[in-house]
Amino acid sequence: MFITFGEVLQIGINRLKEANIADAKRDAEDIMLFLMHEDRKFLFLHYKDETDEDHADAYFGMVDRRAAGEPLQYIVGSQEFMGLPFEVDESVLIPRQDTESLVELALEKAKEKKRSLSVMDMCCGSGAIAVSVAHFLPKAKVTACDISEDALEVARRNAEKNGVADRIEFLQSDLFFIEKKKKVTQIKETFDMILSNPPYIPTAVIGTLQKEIREHEPMSALDGGADGLDFYRRIAKEASANLKKKGFLMLEIGSDQAEAVTELLEAEGVYEGIEVHQDLAGLDRIVFCRKRDQK
Repeated sequence: MFITFGEVLQIGINRLKEANIADAKRDAEDIMLFLMHEDRKFLFLHYKDETDEDHADAYFGMVDRRAAGEPLQYIVGSQEFMGLPFEVDESVLIPRQDTESLVELALEKAKEKKRSLSVMDMCCGSGAIAVSVAHFLPKAKVTACDISEDALEVARRNAEKNGVADRIEFLQSDLFFIEKKKKVTQIKETFDMILSNPPYIPTAVIGTLQKEIREHEPMSALDGGADGLDFYRRIAKEASANLKKKGFLMLEIGSDQAEAVTELLEAEGVYEGIEVHQDLAGLDRIVFCRKRDQK
């Protein structure tokens, strides 16, 4: 029995609708295009063309994964960020548009330095921030840190994919500390900018998140402790040792965390010029500050 691409696609759309997937049509189409290695015009040109049973079975297998709640990005293995392609799997968070606001602010603030920069991406995950900064600031030297070796492997591949691997150093660390030969030491290098999108979801809130997030994205990259501020407390205390004088610290935050993170930074007494910046939706998304020039 022959079946057309259009018929296969419609079955996929129906399955996703039955599973209450929000954008069933778009996801069904994207799975088809990924499987065929084609762009969107393929659907119009070949809608009535016949396909075979093997192709249909492969397609329905991927559709069933999406219907079960697996994020589309993990199924197809990629996500665009800042106009660049990134590989993703379940060892890393899926890069989100909110985080583009952090990169865009970093690019804007970089103009103030008027020289080549050293930049740290703390909790780098897929490397979205580090790779984007290296791409858009071709003279920058970037260091990307994460506690997860699996995440660092994904980040390394993304640096290769985007042609910036020669300008990014990857370090496995517990924030600013590295363990070597059972000895823990703080990273010695200082940076013009430290950027971070750390885990910031309160533990009790994680169970209320979308199924795609709570059952598939890495818990270690989500859980920010009881109040969501555990990582900000450590970063506020530890980051200044790795910042140059007047160096910039930029942190992505949950939309209700600006006041709390600002207070943590103020309490350390080593930061100045604290600013809260909004994302495209007008929500608080980034806290910016600079290291005070302590003479």
